[in-house]
Amino acid sequence: MLKTKLKLRLSEGHYGGGLVDGATMLQLFGDAATELLIRYDGDEGLFRAYSSVEFLAPIYKGDYVEIIAKIIKTGNTSRKMTFEAWKIIAPVPDVSDSAADFLDKPILVCKAEGTCVTPKEKQRIKQIENI
Repeated sequence: MLKTKLKLRLSEGHYGGGLVDGATMLQLFGDAATELLIRYDGDEGLFRAYSSVEFLAPIYKGDYVEIIAKIIKTGNTSRKMTFEAWKIIAPVPDVSDSAADFLDKPILVCKAEGTCVTPKEKQRIKQIENI
């Protein structure tokens, strides 16, 4: 199973109170999928479809998230993947404008499953066999 992790701070809130929109999670999942495809096929490939997406907890401007993506099944051109977004750090504005807490228990904020494809003619490498 090929896996990657991305960690980043969410810098833009889309809604009132600094709430981050769900589309941001899907963009981050797409970035993680692209990394996996490059590592597996030597090509960015294409995101074909999400089969499920669940938004489980709110995220806000200033939160740090960790994105975990895995290829769980491969076909000739398809790569089935799972995605999770975990909130790992949250600001504490009532303490100070720069205070933040590393969460003892990360919070699963979003999970999804999707399929990407890399056309046969664009596949250059295959680093992991029998996923």
